[in-house]
Amino acid sequence: MEPGSSLPGGAEIAAGLADVDVVLGAPGWRAALPRVDTLARRAVTATLADQGANGHLTLLLTDDAEIRRLNTGFRGKEKATNVLSFPAPYGSLTLGDIALALGVVRREALAEGRALQDHFLHLVVHGTLHLLGHDHLSAGEAMLMERAEARILRRLGVANPWRARWRGAA
Repeated sequence: MEPGSSLPGGAEIAAGLADVDVVLGAPGWRAALPRVDTLARRAVTATLADQGANGHLTLLLTDDAEIRRLNTGFRGKEKATNVLSFPAPYGSLTLGDIALALGVVRREALAEGRALQDHFLHLVVHGTLHLLGHDHLSAGEAMLMERAEARILRRLGVANPWRARWRGAA
């Protein structure tokens, strides 16, 4: 059923219902972010609510070696990356899968002077938006996706990661 659809008896299905399976594939995640599963679910729920969607997804929290293997196997890029999204085929009962690499996420947060938790929330939002069909291949797509990320992150209490870039473009 689509968000906003009616159940028997006229009850509405609220947007933002998330069913998130968090798989800890690397032991350092809990030490780095003790409530990582709760944080992930908050980010997914906020993203789905913003986009008027509901759904199930699996989030793999892994290490750099595993993300490099996935990136090589699925994208042909032999390097570790921060987040990978694997949208499910249209009509599936799931939105898809997201994978994040702890080492890359930590290094990026440090380099950008951001709290690890804030960067993590941003990447979960980013990955979830990809599962919902957003992309950033063109400048127009990128701007729409960045605006959605900033809006969702604001609702999560996280500063806009694009603010400095947007100021430079004005």
